[in-house]
Amino acid sequence: MKFLHTSDWHLGRAFHRVNLLGAQAAFVDHLVETARAHEVDAVLVAGDVYDRAVPPLPAVDLFDRALHRLAELGVPTVMISGNHDSARRLGVGAGLIDRAGIHLRTDPAGCADPVVLADVHGEVALYGLPYLEPALVKEQFGAGKVSHEAVLGAAMDRIRADLASRPPGTRSVVLAHAFVTGGQASDSERDITVGGVEAVPAAVFDGVDYAALGHLHGCQTINERVRYSGSPLAYSFSEADHRKTMWLIELDAEGAIAAAERIDTPVPRPLGRLRGRLDDLLGDPAHTVHEASWVEAVLTDPVRPDDPMGRLSARFPHTLSLGFDPEGREQGTGASYAQRLKGRSDQEIAEDFVAHVRGGGADEAERAVLQGAFDDVRVNDSRQETHR
Repeated sequence: MKFLHTSDWHLGRAFHRVNLLGAQAAFVDHLVETARAHEVDAVLVAGDVYDRAVPPLPAVDLFDRALHRLAELGVPTVMISGNHDSARRLGVGAGLIDRAGIHLRTDPAGCADPVVLADVHGEVALYGLPYLEPALVKEQFGAGKVSHEAVLGAAMDRIRADLASRPPGTRSVVLAHAFVTGGQASDSERDITVGGVEAVPAAVFDGVDYAALGHLHGCQTINERVRYSGSPLAYSFSEADHRKTMWLIELDAEGAIAAAERIDTPVPRPLGRLRGRLDDLLGDPAHTVHEASWVEAVLTDPVRPDDPMGRLSARFPHTLSLGFDPEGREQGTGASYAQRLKGRSDQEIAEDFVAHVRGGGADEAERAVLQGAFDDVRVNDSRQETHR
């Protein structure tokens, strides 16, 4: 049985203020054509269909057209909500859409209710495990503590119990949206380890034949049976070296991975990351390849040149990001506000503020208060979204 595994569409997202809806529509065209050409048995979409809980109407329209085209193709599609999606909004009409072969799995309570497909070798159970906010589902799953590992493990226990009740030899696939230990993150994944949403071990997926993961934007193989498809488009310059693909996975009669092929997705425009003095960047023939790229440039001139963006754009008309890192600058001084905050969590930023205003860092009790406040805000936002 063949599956096309994709995730992290982030419909409605821009790239440094460049509208990507056309590129996302080209990806949907490619997805449908790939499913048709390879005669896949199902399409798996592992979360973050949209970029935010309330997506713009053009993104909703594109999603609607994608569902219609997949339904017309007759290819079953299993789709889960990610941390960027509003599970409730994405799941509207799921019961009716289910009859068209589009299976939206956005309610954690239904994680052990699989979509069952069959071939000449028997049944394959596909379990959709939507993104789990630990504080909201801990009691529902009877998890021992508020952590992503605990709630995901409890949900997987339900899935394994359901699988054990099925005919011997039933093959299994689970879709999940999580940060699994060993995965490599990029700058475009927001709020990836906030609060209780820390990395979980790959062993949490033991007992199923394939785990189709979403959340990380780089295509990755954690192990033979646990893989990220990555996002179909680059959403930050940190992904400049990514090869954007989908996984074409084939399970054999026993549930082993018979084939795993990466299918390239369309690239709207390559990414270029340039660093050096402005005159060198403008004159070096080695950079000719990036004249049609979206460009991130970091200038190292000791003194900021006149009209740097205008001069760069004359050669690189698609320059989107310009930064400065002067040669000879003392380490740790002069960094921009964005550079100082890059890679730091809200908790770390708050603790830095405490240290700055009073000359000493937060103690253990104060750090716990700060963490509790951030957790409460995050959970309250999720709870309000759930009840809208």
